[in-house]
Amino acid sequence: MSEDQKRQLETQLWGIANLLRGKISADDYRDYILGFIFYKYLSEKQLIYANTLLVGEAVTDFTKLTDPELLDAIKEESLETLGYFLLPTELFSALAARGNANTESESNYILEDLKAVLNHIEQSTMGTESEEDFNALFEDLDLNSTKIGRTVAARNTVISQILSYLDKIDFKLEDIESDVLGDAYEYLIGKFAAGAGKSAGEFYTPQQVSKILAKLVTTDKSKIKSVYDPTCGSGSLLLRVAKEADVAEFYGQELNRTTYNLARMNMILHDVHYREFNIRQEDTLENPMHLDRRFEAIVANPPFSAHWKGDDNPLYSNDERFSQYGRLAPKTKADFAFMQHMLHQLADNGIMASVFPHGVLFRGGAEGTIREYLIKEMNVLDAVIGLPANIFYGTSIPTCIVVLKKCREQDDNIVFIDASGADHFIKVGNQNELREEDVELIVETYRKRETLDKYSYVASLAEIAENDYNLNIPRYVDTFEEEDAIDLDAVSAELVELDSELKSNQVSLIGFCKELGIQTPF
Repeated sequence: MSEDQKRQLETQLWGIANLLRGKISADDYRDYILGFIFYKYLSEKQLIYANTLLVGEAVTDFTKLTDPELLDAIKEESLETLGYFLLPTELFSALAARGNANTESESNYILEDLKAVLNHIEQSTMGTESEEDFNALFEDLDLNSTKIGRTVAARNTVISQILSYLDKIDFKLEDIESDVLGDAYEYLIGKFAAGAGKSAGEFYTPQQVSKILAKLVTTDKSKIKSVYDPTCGSGSLLLRVAKEADVAEFYGQELNRTTYNLARMNMILHDVHYREFNIRQEDTLENPMHLDRRFEAIVANPPFSAHWKGDDNPLYSNDERFSQYGRLAPKTKADFAFMQHMLHQLADNGIMASVFPHGVLFRGGAEGTIREYLIKEMNVLDAVIGLPANIFYGTSIPTCIVVLKKCREQDDNIVFIDASGADHFIKVGNQNELREEDVELIVETYRKRETLDKYSYVASLAEIAENDYNLNIPRYVDTFEEEDAIDLDAVSAELVELDSELKSNQVSLIGFCKELGIQTPF
């Protein structure tokens, strides 16, 4: 599929949002649009798969199949291969047609049927391997919510319009050469994040930042056994890693229930098989769900300086993730707690790259103690990369990427990169954005571990120690621009010339005043 066709699909899908403006608040229609796109995707996958199973049968079109034995056989195969099952009457196109019926003999009321179909998708997986991946997946699609209409009729009209609009869009799922719909889904998530204000950081990391993290953790690797994100949001970061290397397994954890549902939908919609991903919903620091595993790649954009129980919970002092450092991260700043958690989960041959606020580089107290231990005792810090301010949705603070490795090839130095300069990003609307060349320069500089004037510096561990393990980037990367020397003789000559011109102008002005018979201002 061409890039133009891909953009056309993105525009068509975003058109649904325009359809709902004025009918549903922007904060609410995201869940409905993304949820119904997902339902259409499941329907079309079911139809395509069922039709392949019907080749050679008397009825080869699944939408017309009524034979109960064949339906049971297709259900069994679908649950094994797809992880779910839909009856022909439950397909998206069937509901869309009923919801937009114009004849008097046919009711276009579909809310109860639609609710039953969404529940049945989840129920069809009960007792199977995919049950956890589909459990309560559609719970955010509240068809009785007054947010989409004050009356039942109004809600039915809005939902029917969404289904009708989507039904006209060709997802081209049989175009196996390109993850077109997945990319379009990511595009929509990004568009919603751009308008979501402060809450956007809960579910989305800007695409270019995601690309940097993915490229960093796949350095010198074309295949990754497992990738993990402890604060996975919509799952976009995990999926971005799969664009840089073949990934066998995806693991993630997310606290927000709605975002957790979105992450599972995103995985399935990107054609990640239900056996290949494990996304869980819980507080990562308080109740880690994958603690027994070690991951070859870890990427994350944890909530900046979040609160956690820390010192209020003595159990953390004996937690294997935090106990060896001597101090716990402050309860008002969980940044290092997330960093320690990820390092604990990192495989010996793995790379961790995560976004943090700049404070992790220089704050003292307990954080200073942990930072020194990571560098001096464990020697796991591989790189520090400063990003431009105002690059994340919902916050304008400057941020950095911290790269950790347990087995570093060059373990006597740390690479510092300052990509925050005005030459290394562009302004788009109210946000700053990294360009493709900015991303490539960051990644290339990290991989080559080179010092570039006013951009990067390879610091020895001795230098880090001399700075008391303060990692503030300006201590290592000098971006100071010297001003041009001032020629005082030239300035003096210019002043003399200006003084001469001023006196000449005064003489002319006095002459004009005399001609006009008015008092001179001198």
